[in-house]
Amino acid sequence: MKNRIILISLLCFVEAGLACKDKTFHPLVVIETSAGDITVELYPDKAPRTTSAFLTYIDSGYYTESSFYRILSEDNQPTGVPKSELIQGGLWKSKNSNLNVEGIVHESTKQSGLSHINGTLSLARLAPGTGSTEFFICIGNQAGFDFGGENNPDGQGYAAFGRVIQGMDVVMKIYRRPETNQYFIPPIRINNIVKK
Repeated sequence: MKNRIILISLLCFVEAGLACKDKTFHPLVVIETSAGDITVELYPDKAPRTTSAFLTYIDSGYYTESSFYRILSEDNQPTGVPKSELIQGGLWKSKNSNLNVEGIVHESTKQSGLSHINGTLSLARLAPGTGSTEFFICIGNQAGFDFGGENNPDGQGYAAFGRVIQGMDVVMKIYRRPETNQYFIPPIRINNIVKK
């Protein structure tokens, strides 16, 4: 009887351990801006390389005194092209803008299973594999940024890797700031991005 109780206890312990391993860890980061804080949940299980690189940049302090500097809205894009809405941030024109950061292997939404829905955090890029420190947050659903979408001539879309879970009001406050030719005047300061 005693051995049976020990065996049952051991099996329960092993099952509990396996259950814990099945739970996916989604780290949280806070984008601390002059307009307020934005909390983002990251998805290393879906986009491991992009998430890992982003967390490395945070640990390295790259985003200290960076900014949200660009906006795409319905009103500031040429006629006849696929339109999108977002705010873009990163190191451009910051104290760390001259860092030589290697591009991240592109993780398309076809691979990750993620979609560019409202609040999605994604990696800005030119050609696939050139994305690094620059990122954007979607305003509304942006299917054109997904794999096969119309916003990239190469059809590979962008690498989504997180989503705003708190602070979309701050995102919208930034989105409504004055801009000229798709650039905020002045840029909105990112004091830092930190792990929560």
